Amino acid sequence: MLTPSPEIVRILAVFEMAMTAPAFAKSLVLIYGAILTPGTRTVSAVLRVMGLGHLGTYGNYHRVLNRDRWSPWIMSQLLLEVLIQVFIPDGGALVLVIDETLERRQGKKIKYKGRFHDAVRSTQHQVVTSLGVRWCCVALLVEVPWNHRAWALPFMVVPVLAPKTSARWHKRHRTSVDWAMILIGKIRRWHLHRDITLVGDGSYAAVALIQRCQHLTPAVRLVSRLRLDAVLHDEPGPPMPHRRGPRPKKGARQVSLATRLTDPATVWTPIRLPWYGGADKPLDIVTGASLWYHPGADPVRLRWVLVRCPDDSLKPAAFFCSDPSVNADLILCWFVSRWNIEVTFEELRAQLGFETQRQWSVRAIERTTPCLFGLFSLIVVMAKILHPTPSSLPVRETCWYPKQEATFSDALAAVRGQLWSGFYSNVSSADTEMCLIPRPVLEALQQVACYST
Repeated sequence: MLTPSPEIVRILAVFEMAMTAPAFAKSLVLIYGAILTPGTRTVSAVLRVMGLGHLGTYGNYHRVLNRDRWSPWIMSQLLLEVLIQVFIPDGGALVLVIDETLERRQGKKIKYKGRFHDAVRSTQHQVVTSLGVRWCCVALLVEVPWNHRAWALPFMVVPVLAPKTSARWHKRHRTSVDWAMILIGKIRRWHLHRDITLVGDGSYAAVALIQRCQHLTPAVRLVSRLRLDAVLHDEPGPPMPHRRGPRPKKGARQVSLATRLTDPATVWTPIRLPWYGGADKPLDIVTGASLWYHPGADPVRLRWVLVRCPDDSLKPAAFFCSDPSVNADLILCWFVSRWNIEVTFEELRAQLGFETQRQWSVRAIERTTPCLFGLFSLIVVMAKILHPTPSSLPVRETCWYPKQEATFSDALAAVRGQLWSGFYSNVSSADTEMCLIPRPVLEALQQVACYST
């Protein structure tokens, strides 16, 4: 029997309201087993590590993912509430990161699979495509006590189908921008009184998404890349007296951002910003507020920031925020923090067996991958509750690999260690055969069990 700590029990009890009692009891077994299991994250592997490999009713645990009735939307809402309660101060702002990742899957029964651009395997000179399921993930940026960088904790994940896949299954096709508009609308309804900022890469730089964010009440800030050839305009001037017709929606066209890069009259401002890896980066910036116009849509107001590197170590780039009143430095800091979700994707593959699932039914695929993403966030929450101070979380290091800060593998090992310590803790010695193990051997076995991937 597994007896987790009361802190872990209280965290997971939040999700009990979204499921029936039998389904919630089985889901606890799957959660604990998925945390303790190394390698592939299948239901069979989970049951083995939980000591249920002999169970004849193993099919009941598969039904949690492919048949039992529970809503992933409600689970996402509850998980976000937990993350806010643990990491965000009362009334604090929410900084959300949205991005996509590819789960490589093959097989005739994988309904949602398609061929997508594989960013992990592609290089600057070669584009690689792979079969699989593309997922759109929204994560909350939080500060953890054991690391200087912010961590991106996923709480909402949806599949994004290819156009041919949508047509083949007679489903309405939704692009990444369409899903972003749906997801940010749900999050705004869940939290009407919090300041929300959504950060995405260049694929989310769309006028429709900006309009959606600006029309929400209260409005949501959108931060993303901006093309250097974007059509920017001045604000429209006052209407001319006695002139008939609709009022102009945009003023004179501004000089393009690409032209400003080579224009000697452009006034650059030198700044230093926290960059990838924690070091400061010297940059030259120029910023302004404009109307971004795209044919077929009303122009949208935004603040753009044009960036170049004095030592030419980076290509010039432009970024924007849908709120023109935001400072340029803050826009760049928000966009740099977007990279933390890429770290989350890599940790999911390395530590939690992302892409090792073997479900093939539609409902199981729709639920298993989002559950793995949510498990990542739950593990960080558990580690934060068990080890709230910077020095309390054990960090695995050796003489040839010194670590200054904890990583997700250390947080996972800490949670695993607590769960392993509660295994069979309520079974008396009379019912269990006891054996003596030398302490060095025991510590080595604990390291293997807690840090296995």
